[in-house]
Amino acid sequence: MQDVTDLPFLRVLARRGAPDWWVTEYFRVHPDSCPHPYILRSIVENATGRPVFAQMIGCDLPGLVRTAKQLAELPVAGIDLNLGCPAPIVCRKNAGGALLRDPAAIDRLLGTLRDAIPGRFTVKTRVGFADADEFPGLLEIFRRHGIDALTVHGRTVKELYQTPVRPACIRLAVDAMTCPVIANGNVVDTTTGLALLAQTAAAGLMIGRGAIRNPWIFAQLRAVFTGSPPPVPTHRDLLGHVLELYEEIARESRKFQPVAHVQRMKKTLAYISHGLAGPFEYEMRRANTPEDFFRICQTHLDHDTPLPVRPPAGSKLFCGFEALVPQ
Repeated sequence: MQDVTDLPFLRVLARRGAPDWWVTEYFRVHPDSCPHPYILRSIVENATGRPVFAQMIGCDLPGLVRTAKQLAELPVAGIDLNLGCPAPIVCRKNAGGALLRDPAAIDRLLGTLRDAIPGRFTVKTRVGFADADEFPGLLEIFRRHGIDALTVHGRTVKELYQTPVRPACIRLAVDAMTCPVIANGNVVDTTTGLALLAQTAAAGLMIGRGAIRNPWIFAQLRAVFTGSPPPVPTHRDLLGHVLELYEEIARESRKFQPVAHVQRMKKTLAYISHGLAGPFEYEMRRANTPEDFFRICQTHLDHDTPLPVRPPAGSKLFCGFEALVPQ
């Protein structure tokens, strides 16, 4: 996720159980762009022991080709094209999920990029821009260009994150594509992850927001897959994670500004605090200084009560995850 899953976040998350591979924040591509130096560090300074894919977003074909070739010279596992981001600021530039409105443009992009990228080339998509009925036609285009994997977020662009995901659409992709299909959306714990895999027959899971909320989710899923006891983190474990993340991000700041740093941390804490008992989330939203931040964390997290497994039912941040859970 942009401005959250940066190099310090990857380092801290990896200590709690890394995924099989990472995907960088997206490199914004336009006619005059060059790969952002800070995001490049997630590639060239990746010491987590897990490979990393470089993610691009944009609609300028020459710029995408130029950037893909530059990134392919670095130690990346592959190049990923984002066709799924629903953020209005991205869609107004006809990038990310907005490109799903123009299948012919996607056809040109994928054909040219497939020829230009010497290694793995993957795509992340949603199931349509306005309607899931668009998805079969998009799958024909994806299949045509020999991509190496397709990640499907099971909502349309217009649905943002405000509906349940559509496992049937992801299953349609699994049946249509010759490459591995990765399922994405609404995985908040092992139960929802296993349910999404069972309902889609996907080759794997991509987890974003769920891993911000629960940094142990990859270790928990891996334990379930191998038949081992999964970790059961406590509030005090979460306190250690938050403080470690605070220090890692602060260490990377060119010019440490305490109030700005707290605001940066609140982007992550919005997910971490969501659904915890008591006024932690309410108070953290109003924190301004490091003193506020540490006091609130110590007051509400310094105890050994296990963390809640899932967000609250009806969650607006993780909308519709209950639909995946077997009743």
